[in-house]
Amino acid sequence: MNIKHLLISLLVNGLLIYVAANVLPNVRVDGFWAAIMVAGVFALVNNLVKPIVSALALPITVVTLGLFTFVINGLMVLLTDWLLQGFEVSSFLMAIVFGVVLSVINTIAGSFSLN
Repeated sequence: MNIKHLLISLLVNGLLIYVAANVLPNVRVDGFWAAIMVAGVFALVNNLVKPIVSALALPITVVTLGLFTFVINGLMVLLTDWLLQGFEVSSFLMAIVFGVVLSVINTIAGSFSLN
């Protein structure tokens, strides 16, 4: 992936985060540029922390038939909330909902990709 695709992906994800935060109650982002920062930090958290947590939680994920991945995703949203000041999620349940909504709209947006 070259830098152009990375920047476009960051801008699109920032826009999707901005829209999701404005649609969902109890999720706040302080503007579009803060949403882009959230997109960058969330991408880093998902690429650096989530694989370790997922590996450690593999037994419980298997027992719950994969449903525990929603919990892990919610934890990644809360970690992003903790790392940034311009982003706030009011509760663990809203973090899970935000993660699911973000995944769905990311999948829809990805289906329009020109790659």
